[in-house]
Amino acid sequence: MQEDNRNSKFQRPAVVCGLALLCCALWGSAFPLIKLGYQMMDIQGSGSQILYGGARFLLAGLMTLAYAAVSRRGHLGLRASSLPALCAQGLLQTTAQYVFYYIGLAHCASSKSAVINSSYTFFAIIIAHFVIKGERMDWRKGLGCILGFGGIVVMNMKGGALGGEVTLLGEGFILIGSIAYGASCVTIKLLSRREDTTVLTAFQLIFGSLVMLLIGLLMGGRLGGFNLASALLLLYLAAASSVAFTLWSLLLKYNSTSRVTIYGFSIPVFGVGYSALLLHEQVFAPQNLAALLLVCAGIIAVNTSAPSAIKKRLDKE
Repeated sequence: MQEDNRNSKFQRPAVVCGLALLCCALWGSAFPLIKLGYQMMDIQGSGSQILYGGARFLLAGLMTLAYAAVSRRGHLGLRASSLPALCAQGLLQTTAQYVFYYIGLAHCASSKSAVINSSYTFFAIIIAHFVIKGERMDWRKGLGCILGFGGIVVMNMKGGALGGEVTLLGEGFILIGSIAYGASCVTIKLLSRREDTTVLTAFQLIFGSLVMLLIGLLMGGRLGGFNLASALLLLYLAAASSVAFTLWSLLLKYNSTSRVTIYGFSIPVFGVGYSALLLHEQVFAPQNLAALLLVCAGIIAVNTSAPSAIKKRLDKE
């Protein structure tokens, strides 16, 4: 009875809405706060940026692992045969994604980064079409991809605060990181069929971040300027990732994927809002709002096609 009550609590519309928006707000806040972290610790150069990202995700992975250990009373249930797959997942989802992301963020406005980063959804849909049975591309998903990439095109047009030059080290690297994350969404979906999602997330974060730390050190990266404010900011960024991934996993466990992921459209909105608030970036030009609306419309269009596909897979199982 207690388990049933817990399940029903996470299925209540108000709880789903509140927790999902909290996750998206936490993820969205990272865009400008990472740039503030760069300033506070005088982080310059790719090596130091990657080192900073590695420290953040190592802390996030350890926090997630601690939660998993406590909630499962020390029994993680991890299979030794799954370790190679977990390491590969860490290289793709954490190392590859964030090595490109952290370098790109240093050369791109955080408001623009938030919007480009949301394109991972479309890459995940395209890759899933070829990898996962039952995840075929349909007209709604195609429309979502067109709308989403249309938003990116509008955003990068000359004029407007989010316009200007497009560079490989800036927008290009963030887009590459988004492709890596889109692919990792497909692979983690496959792995979660046999492993607990929270444990899987914890171990891939830890392994991927350790590789990031090694890369950062080999590139001559250094972290300095530690004080109470910069340490608290780093802890917040780590805790935000840990809490958001944990809550998101709980919502996905007790609800259909489409019911939860539809809230993902709010991540770039939160990112742009935080950028305006904290970094005083001018983001509310009509052209920029149109770009955000196109991206949001694309994500909604993609997710509206999800229920029927999920129902067919559940019926087969």
